[in-house]
Amino acid sequence: MKTLAITGSSGFVGTNLRKLFENNGFNVIGIKRDELKDDKKLLTIIETSDIIINLAGANIISRWTESYKKTLYNSRLDTTKALVSAMQKAEKKPELFISTSAVGIYKNSTCYDEEYYEYEDDFLANLCKDWENEALKAKELGIRTAIFRFGIVLGKGGGALDKMLTPFKLGLGGTIGYGLQSFSFIHLEDLLNAYSFVYENKDLEGVFNLTAPEPSTNYDFTKALGKSLNRPTILPIPEFVLNIIFSEGAKVLTDGQCVKPKKLLDNGFEFEFEDIKSCVDDLVK
Repeated sequence: MKTLAITGSSGFVGTNLRKLFENNGFNVIGIKRDELKDDKKLLTIIETSDIIINLAGANIISRWTESYKKTLYNSRLDTTKALVSAMQKAEKKPELFISTSAVGIYKNSTCYDEEYYEYEDDFLANLCKDWENEALKAKELGIRTAIFRFGIVLGKGGGALDKMLTPFKLGLGGTIGYGLQSFSFIHLEDLLNAYSFVYENKDLEGVFNLTAPEPSTNYDFTKALGKSLNRPTILPIPEFVLNIIFSEGAKVLTDGQCVKPKKLLDNGFEFEFEDIKSCVDDLVK
């Protein structure tokens, strides 16, 4: 039986990944925070695991005080450093390491993929760059390494959609700011299938954009959700309100990147939910 170890296993994506791989016959281990700080325990986990998935990180949608920025940074970098350090010491190394990043690494000038891109130079983008660089050190150890840059993950029972449903159901939903910012998303089911796909295709490694093939806008998402719920969407959330609530962290909501999953598509991955309408309809109706 193959063994999979996950950091961030109690989160929305982690919980669903655990179910997926357990249903496929894997023994799944959640790596706890205290185990990340215990070199001996962590080494034992690494040496007995065939796959390591790194999902750990403090919630990005929050008020970004200087203190919280350090939390965002340390929760990602310290975890990744601990994992890579343990892999370096391990006599038996995992066959695959998949670490997480975000599409916030890109600029919002135009649409980008893994081959054609420009990186932004702000806190979130630089956090992603440092996070990825740390994870890619596993490749130097001879471990097949993949970086999954998440778009906005939409699924039932958690994540971004779960937080949005209540105001929309009450008829209080609306665009964020002017609404034309890009909204690169992925249905949870497609995201989970991408993990299986990369695991099963042993030649795949490097950076992958985890986004649907047809990027949307915040306006299109708002209208699709309102239509699926049969509710009005006439109350936009002013950008200045989000700036007051989240400070610099409002950028996650008011800004957006147009991103395409070229590498997955080029390698034959088939998305079940390619556009925002099919995604929202499946999750809401």
